[in-house]
Amino acid sequence: MTDVVEYLKHDEWEMALLLLEELGDAHPQSPEFWGLLADAARLMWLKSDVAWYEWRRSEARTGVFLADLHLLPAGEGSRATPISPGGLLRPMWDLGRYTSEGEPLLSIAGLWIEGRDSLKPGGCASVRLLPLTPEHWRHLKPGDVIAMHEMRPPTGTARIVEVMLPAGYTG
Repeated sequence: MTDVVEYLKHDEWEMALLLLEELGDAHPQSPEFWGLLADAARLMWLKSDVAWYEWRRSEARTGVFLADLHLLPAGEGSRATPISPGGLLRPMWDLGRYTSEGEPLLSIAGLWIEGRDSLKPGGCASVRLLPLTPEHWRHLKPGDVIAMHEMRPPTGTARIVEVMLPAGYTG
């Protein structure tokens, strides 16, 4: 924290924000922490940072699944265009649950591609999955593979790498 104060003394606001983000990466933080970082980024007109901190605030509320996503090549899967980085896409996921009629029960999760590059059909990337209904996802563990759907056929598969529960989760 001393470093953050030093950067603030010298009007190095973005460096102070980056150090606070690193603190949040090293130790689980509350939704309020990420909200304050989003507010600070908003005041500095750092639009992409605002989106990232708002995403992290949602992660702190609901938990997040880190995964390696493999998109099917164009023509094999339902996607023909790249997925842009950021959290704009909210595809459906087959988590291995079924309706009483035996149909897959799909669940929605926001998708954040790590890094700054788009993910092209046939490509792979590390992603963060933010469940809309977290209780549908609680049975998943590292190593599980889930299918991504935007329509039929599936778009790709994701292998869960890490499960990060919400801040303060005791369930």
